[in-house]
Amino acid sequence: MLDSLGGKTALVTGAGQGIGRAIAVEMARQGASAVAVADRNAQDHDRAVDSLSEEVWDAVYEVNPKAAWLTTKFAAPYLRRSPRGPAIVNAVDLSPVRCNCFCPGVIDTPLARGHFAAGEDRDSREREMTAPQLVDRLGRPEEVARPACFLASDSAAFITGAAYVIDGGALAWRGVKG
Repeated sequence: MLDSLGGKTALVTGAGQGIGRAIAVEMARQGASAVAVADRNAQDHDRAVDSLSEEVWDAVYEVNPKAAWLTTKFAAPYLRRSPRGPAIVNAVDLSPVRCNCFCPGVIDTPLARGHFAAGEDRDSREREMTAPQLVDRLGRPEEVARPACFLASDSAAFITGAAYVIDGGALAWRGVKG
């Protein structure tokens, strides 16, 4: 455990599955006094972009970025009054509240698995999805959850405005694998 989140309260949007769920579980494991889970029913996000209706597109964006924005907007007044060095782990400026974000790569979540066509060879598709990164596998949700917990902890008290890239080396890798 990098740092205890004991005595802190966590609000995790999108915590019903995937990365959000892993973050909520890890924050609770690290001692957050309350982890409130905000999520909606499963989204229809497992189709190619050209087959999505505008209504589905709007619904996905209504939940994903808007949920983070609304949560931040309405939590900000309380966070500013907190004596414990509050932290928001997404991408907004609320000075003097620390604000950081994480940028996950291909993570083994229901969203990523939705990109596998029925009957498609999973191993072949995983190789294709992970080809542009240095680590030859899909990331695990827990591998995103631990850095997110670190960013919310007192150990990251002097970190603000940072983007943690958790992508198996995809951003760093621009070569050809052997």
